[in-house]
Amino acid sequence: MNIWATILVGLKEIWAHKFRSGLTMMGIILGVASLVGMSALVKGMENGMREAMQAIGGIEKVSVVQQELPPNQSHLSDQVVGITMSDVEALKKNATLTKLITPEMNLDRGGVVSRGKKIFRPWNISGTWPNALDMNVHKIEYGRMFNEIDDDLARNVCVIGTEVRDQLFGTFEETGKDIIPIGEEININGQLFTIIGMFTRYESEKQKKEREYQLANPSPERLGPERRTGWGRGGPGGFAFMLKNSTIYMPLNTMWLKFRASAGTNNIPDPTLSTLNIRISSVEELEAALQQARNVMMSTHFAMEDFTFRTQENWDENIRSQVNNYRWSGGIIAAISLIVGGIGIMNIMFASITERIREIGVRKAVGATTFAIFIQILIESIVVSIIGGILGVFVSYGLVELLKILIPTDNEPVITLWAVVVSFCFSVLVGLMAGIQPAIKAAKLDPIEALRYD
Repeated sequence: MNIWATILVGLKEIWAHKFRSGLTMMGIILGVASLVGMSALVKGMENGMREAMQAIGGIEKVSVVQQELPPNQSHLSDQVVGITMSDVEALKKNATLTKLITPEMNLDRGGVVSRGKKIFRPWNISGTWPNALDMNVHKIEYGRMFNEIDDDLARNVCVIGTEVRDQLFGTFEETGKDIIPIGEEININGQLFTIIGMFTRYESEKQKKEREYQLANPSPERLGPERRTGWGRGGPGGFAFMLKNSTIYMPLNTMWLKFRASAGTNNIPDPTLSTLNIRISSVEELEAALQQARNVMMSTHFAMEDFTFRTQENWDENIRSQVNNYRWSGGIIAAISLIVGGIGIMNIMFASITERIREIGVRKAVGATTFAIFIQILIESIVVSIIGGILGVFVSYGLVELLKILIPTDNEPVITLWAVVVSFCFSVLVGLMAGIQPAIKAAKLDPIEALRYD
């Protein structure tokens, strides 16, 4: 039996009934396209989530925050001092698995920033050390970060995010130029601060391309009251970028002396830190590093467990869980489409056999074996599914482009080779399974009865 000749017969049969074959393939085409499109959406979402996790420090970053005492220590609540610089110094000396330590003091109940008549409430106004750049994966685009001298002298200097600049100085769409506010003064809760640095704009890859295009091709009709904040459009990474763009950093001592005095006692500003961030050397040492840090802090807190560790490991696990859930749910829906396509193939093969009973009888009469008839019908079914699968792959690219238009997100769908290969192989498998029963029916036909069939 010549396989290529059998495939050619299958192609001729498809061409002889073009409309019927096209309708049969439609289920396979839509099933493959939906499977690839679903996978592309999930991959884009996963990229956005991981991009957001990296934007806030990655899995190696751990935050130490205050918590209520456990029930068995509640009687010691009046002795709680919170997280202070004593913890920072102790960790620097004894936590050898921790490679970076960054204390942070945030403005209580947020803060108000103003310049002239413009007022803005940033998401984060924080006093910290210069190494917050490395801890929180920040990058200075203009100016500089404050240094240890600025911190020692408690200077009124700050580094701002691009959203703060946009709200107080204007956006590119409003002014027609990229404003660099280095050296300008802003008012933070009644205190004048000089801007000495500005972070780069944090955004998704899609937003970055759009912004670069706008800068290279300024359009007069876009200039006006419309404000582009660069906050994202609700994609998985949108909040992380929004938070970083809407940030103001100032020296830790400046925050402590200028904004914590009213909250202290005995004329001493409140020394409590809002957050203590630590970065470990590697993910493999996470558990050991956390245990080491916990032992150090239990010593400085006199065995009172009024603190807890927040890791990005839970976020990483949530990403994997959500991605798997999306893939399974979307995959099941797409698989149903392919199964429906398989039912269509089975139906058309049964119809084809009915039309070709005399042909099958003639072939058997001149010596064709039962196995040869079985393989011929099975290959014809597979050929239909292969053509449908190939067309489905091409359609999937168009579907993904359509999804980008209809469902605009910061994280574009990404078609992966794995999704294309799996969906195509699954379509071929569906064709194979759909052709088995019709092939068995054709192979079992009695040649004499088939020749008498009218």
